[in-house]
Amino acid sequence: MKPRVDEREWVEFQWPYLLSFLGGEERVAELAYATGAFVRRREVRSPTDMLRLMCTWAVGGQSLRETAALAAEAGLADVSNVALMKRFARAGDWLGSLLADALGRLQAPNDLIQRLRVMDGSAISRGGGSGTDVRLHLSLDLASHRIDDLELTDRREGESLERFTFKPGDVVLADRGYAHRRALASVAAAGAYFVVRIPWSNVPLETRDGQAFDLLATLRTLGDAVAEDLAVQLRSPDNGELTPCRLVAIRRSEAAAAAARQRALKERKKHGKIDPRTLEAAGYVFVLTNLPEEISATSVLQLYEFRWQIEMKFKTLKSVLHLGELPVRTPELIRVYVTAKLLVALLIDQLIAAAESFSPWGYPIAPHQLVAPESPSL
Repeated sequence: MKPRVDEREWVEFQWPYLLSFLGGEERVAELAYATGAFVRRREVRSPTDMLRLMCTWAVGGQSLRETAALAAEAGLADVSNVALMKRFARAGDWLGSLLADALGRLQAPNDLIQRLRVMDGSAISRGGGSGTDVRLHLSLDLASHRIDDLELTDRREGESLERFTFKPGDVVLADRGYAHRRALASVAAAGAYFVVRIPWSNVPLETRDGQAFDLLATLRTLGDAVAEDLAVQLRSPDNGELTPCRLVAIRRSEAAAAAARQRALKERKKHGKIDPRTLEAAGYVFVLTNLPEEISATSVLQLYEFRWQIEMKFKTLKSVLHLGELPVRTPELIRVYVTAKLLVALLIDQLIAAAESFSPWGYPIAPHQLVAPESPSL
């Protein structure tokens, strides 16, 4: 296993390099003034100093009082914890713009090969709380294992593929929470492909000739240990537009089916009775896809197996960056706290990827450094 540097040390010792992935000091300052997060130089001398303080606070585990003391000791700012809190509370739009900017630089041009992407959501709660305070919606590029898109919403916002943008050739892997006909149709309309687990009950499918498709009756006909696919279609609930796709399914082994039924019973326990059809459906794995028929049913299911990678990413964010612990209460500070953590996680991902790439120095050079303004003609 490679030796790992604590995230607080990344912010402390790698700060100039992390900053380069945000476009440098000029871009950071431009967005700070444009969003009103930084109005004038008083206790904090520059937008980059303020950004560093926010990142230190978010990933370092310090209170606002401790962050203010550290700022004074390091010569970054002479500010009280109350003044720091007020400045941080105004920085949500700024951090969101920085995050969007950084994600935008990761988008591959249309003429590059397709991306294999995984989408999922995760609830984030205050420390000691039992409910959800905010919800993080995340897209992971499996080739680089880096975050390529994300959105932070309040607890009332559900999971949907419509939160993300897609390019032709993208292949999207997602679980049941993303199985909505309108969203799946929008993915196909963008020229992208989906491999999505579907529930047995609330995603109406049709045969290619427009007849209702009986999912459970079809699953009962499956043989043992063989992946099969059937031609079906989705009808958009908005305009009735049809999306041709395939149902790919396989029967579970008896041991795997028993474990799946136990999970279903545990999940439904608090809601009372469980529908017997839910237990029957637990004996199978079935996904919906619009991938070309040249990609076999077995290959589709093997692709779907990669979906667990995003669960590992969430686990890393929550265990390493303590993303699941919110020491703040106001919506403004919750947004700043979580966004600052995500920004640091994204920048560390980029710094590591650049260090392992063909770049000899491992980080971007600011545009104004590329060519001397008075360079003679060659």
